Amino acid sequence: MAEKIDISIVVPFYNEEESLPELVTWIDRVATREKLSYEVIFVDDGSTDRSWEVAEALAEKYPAVRGISFRRNYGKSAALYCGFEAAEGEVVFTMDADLQDSPDEIPEMRRMILEEGCDLVSGWKKKRYDPIGKRWPSKFFNGTARLASGIKLHDFNCGLKAYRKKVVKSIEVYGEMHRFIPILAKKAGFKRIGEKVVEHRARKYGESKFGIERMVKGYLDLISVMFMSHFGRSPMYLFGSLGTLMFLAGGATTVWVIAAKLWKQAQGLPLRAVTDQPLFYLAILAVILGVQLFLAGFLGEMINRNSTDRNKYLIDKTL
Repeated sequence: MAEKIDISIVVPFYNEEESLPELVTWIDRVATREKLSYEVIFVDDGSTDRSWEVAEALAEKYPAVRGISFRRNYGKSAALYCGFEAAEGEVVFTMDADLQDSPDEIPEMRRMILEEGCDLVSGWKKKRYDPIGKRWPSKFFNGTARLASGIKLHDFNCGLKAYRKKVVKSIEVYGEMHRFIPILAKKAGFKRIGEKVVEHRARKYGESKFGIERMVKGYLDLISVMFMSHFGRSPMYLFGSLGTLMFLAGGATTVWVIAAKLWKQAQGLPLRAVTDQPLFYLAILAVILGVQLFLAGFLGEMINRNSTDRNKYLIDKTL
């Protein structure tokens, strides 16, 4: 019987060769102090520096280190998805590789999962060392996410999170949805979501891999995740309903316009040709759009039910 693993730490990285040895040493120190069995799952998201070679060397030195290497850059969500698939720990952590997240937070976040009954604990970088150009857009984004999702978290995008194992095995993280894992977890039925103020450290090596476009993508992703949460499994519910309403409204208006003309004609009243009335064309447009929306929902259902490769990534090497 395989030895029980207390914690899994999933660490996605892209060109972080300088920070990886220090991070693993820190994690090992915390786990040893707390007498926790652990595994570190590195996911190399197509790095172009020596990050993978460094990970290989660390795996030889630390038996608890494992690794997955992508053939190209897929993004953080893909890295987390594959890391979650490989994780075997009772509690699963995610942590950035740039040393801005502190492994010293692990014991308390684990306690919140095991003793307080949380399904997910999200870190809150209450005091941040990022420039103001990143802090204020982040506050606005988090406020919007709270309002849209109903989840009272201050920092949805904090990389340091802890999960009960069954949570990471039950959710799909794809595209750019790593920012909204708490929302995905809630929609999967894991509603006990906690928050802990965590230490945010200034970046020690390299530079941030995210630019201003991150905020634009964040809002587009928020719209996507809310749509997918409600209609992802059955797009017909949205498109079919809207299409049916538009078709019925347009059809009823068309019939009314024609019937009104025939009635006036029968009564000998002044009338205009149906084709001279703008309302007639608006009604026809509503009918056409209604049919198109209904077909969009139908096609969405067909694609969704036959999709088999949403989360297939080209994994090049493993440790």
